[in-house]
Formats: sequence, structure tokens, C-alpha cells
Amino acid sequence: MYQLSDFKRGLKIMVEGQPYTVVDFQHVKPGKGNQFTRTKLKNLITGSNLERTFKSGEKFDVPDVNTLEMQFLYKDDNGFNFMNQSNYEQMTLNAEDVGEAANYLIENLDCVIMMYNGRSIGVDVPNAVNLKVAKTDPNFKGNTVTGATKPATLETGYIVQVPMHINEGDLLRIDTRTGDYVERVNK
Repeated sequence: MYQLSDFKRGLKIMVEGQPYTVVDFQHVKPGKGNQFTRTKLKNLITGSNLERTFKSGEKFDVPDVNTLEMQFLYKDDNGFNFMNQSNYEQMTLNAEDVGEAANYLIENLDCVIMMYNGRSIGVDVPNAVNLKVAKTDPNFKGNTVTGATKPATLETGYIVQVPMHINEGDLLRIDTRTGDYVERVNK
């Protein structure tokens, strides 16, 4: 059982019989009355968001969420193919189960697949991944406005805003939590 004092980002709890993960929370101690906690939760099955306020002293069950460390192999017509590193079993997930992580999946990327009651409910990728620029407009002389950006299509098909000096073929570090460009990586 979890209590409100145990809350942290990424904590998985049961609310009304559904598994949720804590996206954000704020403990509030008003001058009068009891303490409470405002939370933003994400349903692990449907992906829907829920904003809820809980009174101090409430307890939450731990959901039956298991994690499997797997490696992404490739994408084909059937879906996204992963391999378990310990026993070499393969698993195929559809685009709905993979979700936003599809923007960052490259061959041989180590991922964590979350399972709830034997069914996959999501893929966690590392906080930052290095992706190659597949297509972007060239920079032209005189375009030196501070902070100017342009769109770049990465090898996974994901489009991100990058500084003007980025060229096709450059390797970029992308923050998977926000989807933003972080820096250019030396090869």
C-alpha cells in the first residue's frame, strides 16, 4: 500500500480499480483544515489523463505492473519487434501499445516494456536517444537571427525543431521526455 507521502513522479498506483502513473503532484498545507494533494495521473491502459485531489491519510494499492527489459529489433507490417535479452524470446507490439516511444525507437535500443495482467501497456525508452537527421532544409547565409530554428525529420520519421546550423546526416541527442532537441553529438 502507498500513502500520499510516498508520491513521486512515475509512481504506479491503483485508483478506482485502474492502474495509473503519477505525472505530477503537489502537497498542499492550508492554514486551516487538513492537508491534501493535487495530482495529475495517467491511466496506464487507456492513456487518458485524470486530475484528482486526495485527502491526507488516503492509501493506494500497488498495481500488478511488471517490467521486462527488452531490445528493439525492427519495425515491420506486424508491428514493433522486441527481444528479451535474457531468454531471447521475441514480442511484437502494435503502434497503439508503443505510443509516443515509436518516435525514438532505433535498432538495438534497450527499452523497458510495462506489462499489466500479462498484457503490454507501454514502452519506456531512455531519457535521451541519439538520432540521425534524415532531412532538413540547408542553412543560408544571412540567416543569423539568434535562436532561429528549422524543422528536421529524423531517421524514425519524427520531426523536431533544431538550430539553423544542423545539417542532414548530423547525429542529434533528443530528450524523450519532452521530444526536444538537446545537442549535436560528435560522431
